[in-house]
Amino acid sequence: MSIIFVLGLNNKTQRLMQTQATKLNFEGQNFFVGIDVHLKSWTVSIVTDHLTHKTFTQPASAEVLSNYLKRNFPGGIYHSVYEAGFCGFWTHYMLTEMGINSIVTNPADVPTTQKEHLQKDDPTDSRKLARSLRSGELSAIYIPDPSTLEDRSLVRMRATLIKDMTRFKQRIKSFLYFYGISYPKEFERSGSHWSKRFMKWLNEEVSLQHDSGTHTLKILVQEAEQQRKLLLEVLHKIHSLASGEKYAKNIALLRTIPGIGFITAMTFLTEIEKIDRFEDTDHFAGFVGMIPNRHSSGEKDKNGEMTFRGQDTLRRSLIESSWIAVRFDPALMMSYHSYIKRMEPNKAIIRIARKVLNRMYYVLKNKKEYVSGIVK
Repeated sequence: MSIIFVLGLNNKTQRLMQTQATKLNFEGQNFFVGIDVHLKSWTVSIVTDHLTHKTFTQPASAEVLSNYLKRNFPGGIYHSVYEAGFCGFWTHYMLTEMGINSIVTNPADVPTTQKEHLQKDDPTDSRKLARSLRSGELSAIYIPDPSTLEDRSLVRMRATLIKDMTRFKQRIKSFLYFYGISYPKEFERSGSHWSKRFMKWLNEEVSLQHDSGTHTLKILVQEAEQQRKLLLEVLHKIHSLASGEKYAKNIALLRTIPGIGFITAMTFLTEIEKIDRFEDTDHFAGFVGMIPNRHSSGEKDKNGEMTFRGQDTLRRSLIESSWIAVRFDPALMMSYHSYIKRMEPNKAIIRIARKVLNRMYYVLKNKKEYVSGIVK
C-alpha cells in the first residue's frame, strides 16, 4: 500500500510540474513593437532584445495589439512606436492606457538605409521602427494633453476659416472683373471692401443682364457672409477659452511684449502647451523653426536660410508680430536699423523675430512681464 501511495504522489507531483512548466512568464523581458499605421489596418513587427518574433497585419486597434502581447508574452515589458501623421495621438493615448510604453516619432528622424528607401513597403517600415526602438535611436516627439489638443484645434480652425474667407473674396472679385462690373468711387480703396456698405452694394445694387448671373453672384456673397459668421463664432469661443484659468495669466504676460497680440499669444500657448519642456531658448527656437541650416565640412562653415523643420504656423505668426514690434520697442528698433545696414529687410526681420521669441521664452519661464526698451 505504501508503494502505491508513493507512486501516486510522484505522478501528482509530475502533473503539477508539467502544469507549471507550460505556464508562460516573461517578467523582466522587453518586447519592442514597431507599428506602421494605416486607416483600416496596422502592420506590426515585434522584436525582443535578441531576436525577431514576427511581422503581421492586424486591424487598426490598440486593444487587439495589447491582447496579442499579453496573451503571447505575459508579464513582459512592452514598448511601441509609430510615426506621427494623419492618425494623431489617439493611438498613443490608448496604448499607454493599456500598459504599453508608447512613443510617437518624427518620420524624418527614423534611421533608414538606402535599400529600405528603394524597397519600401509596410513590413519593412514596421521592422525598421521596431529595430530602431530597440537600439534606442528614436527620439519621441512631445505629446500634448488631450484638452490642449482640442484647444489647439479650435485656434487652428480660425486660421482655416480665414484662408477660406480669402478664397471666397477672391471668387467674388474675379466674378465682378469677368463681367466688367466696376466699383463705385466710395469703394475704390481696397480698405473699404467687405464693409457692411460694400456687402449691401453687392446684394442690392449689383445685377447682371440675366437672372442666372445675378443669382450666381448672390450665392457667392452668401458664402462670404456665412463664412464671416462662422469666423466670428470661432473668435468668440477662443476669447471665452482664453479668459479661463488655464491661459489667462500667460496671455497677459505675453501681451506685455510689443507686437504680441491676443491671437499670437493664444496660438503659441496651444501649440507649445508647456514652456518648461524646452531646455533653453535654442531648443524653443528649434521647435518654432527660427534657426538656420548649417553645412560645415573641413574649413568651410556655412549658415544658410531658416531650417524647413519647425512649426510653420508659429513661425509665420512670429514674423508678422515682429514687424509690429520694431515700431514700438526702442531696443528692437535700434537692432533692426543696425541689421538693415548690412542685409535686406526681410532677413533683418528674421533676426528681430528671434529676439522676440527670446522675450516670449523669458516671460513664460520666469512669470515676469516684459519691460520695453531694455537692450538685450
